Amino acid sequence: MTADLKPDASIAEQEESPLVWSARWSLTTRILAVNILAVALLAGGFYYLDTYRSRLVDTRIEVMKDQLAMLDSALEAARPEERTRLIEEFAAATESRLRFYAADGHRISDSFETGPPTYTLRDPDLQPWKRDAARAMDRGIDWVVGAPAYPEFEEPPVDNAKAWPEVVEAQTRDVAASRFRYAPERTPLLSAARVVDLETPQTVLMTLNARDITRTVRAERLRIAIVVAMVLLASTLLSLFLARTIVRPLRRLARAAVRVRLGRAREVVVPRLPSRRDEIGTLARALSDMTQALRERIDAGEHFAADVTHELKNPIASVRSAIEGLGHVKSDEQRAQLLAIADEDVRRLDRLVNDISEASRVDAQLSRTLFEPIDVGIMIESMLASRAARVDAGAPHPRVAFARPRKGTTVVMGDGHRLERAIDNVIDNAISFSPATGLVCISATRLGDEVHVKVDDDGPGIEPAQRDAIFRRFHSERPAGEAFGRHSGLGLAIARTIVEGHSGTINAKDRDDGKPGASMLITLPAREGATETG
Repeated sequence: MTADLKPDASIAEQEESPLVWSARWSLTTRILAVNILAVALLAGGFYYLDTYRSRLVDTRIEVMKDQLAMLDSALEAARPEERTRLIEEFAAATESRLRFYAADGHRISDSFETGPPTYTLRDPDLQPWKRDAARAMDRGIDWVVGAPAYPEFEEPPVDNAKAWPEVVEAQTRDVAASRFRYAPERTPLLSAARVVDLETPQTVLMTLNARDITRTVRAERLRIAIVVAMVLLASTLLSLFLARTIVRPLRRLARAAVRVRLGRAREVVVPRLPSRRDEIGTLARALSDMTQALRERIDAGEHFAADVTHELKNPIASVRSAIEGLGHVKSDEQRAQLLAIADEDVRRLDRLVNDISEASRVDAQLSRTLFEPIDVGIMIESMLASRAARVDAGAPHPRVAFARPRKGTTVVMGDGHRLERAIDNVIDNAISFSPATGLVCISATRLGDEVHVKVDDDGPGIEPAQRDAIFRRFHSERPAGEAFGRHSGLGLAIARTIVEGHSGTINAKDRDDGKPGASMLITLPAREGATETG
């Protein structure tokens, strides 16, 4: 992982919003809840039907009041002997029952006694079970929508004005009064009362069993119920389908991740789901790649541990042998020779421990490092100046030449200390393979969106088959005549880790000028906005 990925990860963490009310729900439950919520909103049509029924009832009562007003006018204009026939025709036309009460409250006449009944209140006990189910459904829906609880209708034991509150209201207030009641079979029984002026003031009570309102409301409820049932079935099937296509692969991935966590990475096959082109497919392939990278990291760690053990055994064994030999030698010359061997092995162990420590933590440290602009040309120039100050002027060593680029043309984003370590390791490797009279040439150039750092030496060169192996840890092929143990074999491995941590590459090849020797090329992304070499 490189430091460039850190901002993206922090942004993702910031954008993730916590789940509050649904935190403990499974994904299947959430899908079902969302789809059923949509059905519940559709079922809200039952609330509309209750309002629709109320409007029908109010409209019918207003019509009844208007009809009573017309009846009042017609009775006033009619001759006394025509009034009975007029009342019967009115009751038959409106399918209602008319009762007249005197001012003292006693009933004067009833259209059901002077003519045939226009409606019949049905006994629910004598009706089929379907009607009972319909009435039970009506009560249930009324309870759900919170409909007003209207009183049940019962014929009064003594039929007089006092038995009808609407009649009393009409007599005392001289207004048209009305009431809503439920008939025994739970159909609306509407009533309206009005004072009419004949020879003496009378109050007429008009009652109407509006079964058509119940039939209309029930028909609409049935249609809505059918639609809700179909939508509920479709939503449930769709939810199960979504749960199958989303939850099941996620569970497979979760089980594979758990097995990897339990240390079974080698035997776990994380499904890549190649047929899926959605986010789950992307997640599956990312998890598969992550698992593969983890396997490679585990293998690399195991190999590294084995290599470390192997590399440490030799100097430790040598030190042990020298210490054991000190007790058996007699001469000062042999004792000094054994101490020199022990001293050299201790120094070798110190170099190994330092390089191993650096190699083991460089990748992790790069993932936490905040990169900053680094001018590679200035950095190499400063590094070579420090190197020249440390070199013994009297000892033979290869010369180093650096073609310094123009300031500001080789700027990259990175960790200056780490990049300096990587380039220094490459230069050390070139110097170690070059003869004492040789020349190591270093250049840094900007090419397009990349900065190239090239190190050429005068050594024997690198066989094509070995050009990848030299970057492996503890690679042991060294120049002829070099004392054993002077290098840990980790320098180029550390350099590659650092360069790749900066999203760059490092490769070995032949020199471009055709001369004997090897050429190491480091390629790094140039900083945006940096000036390109003209």
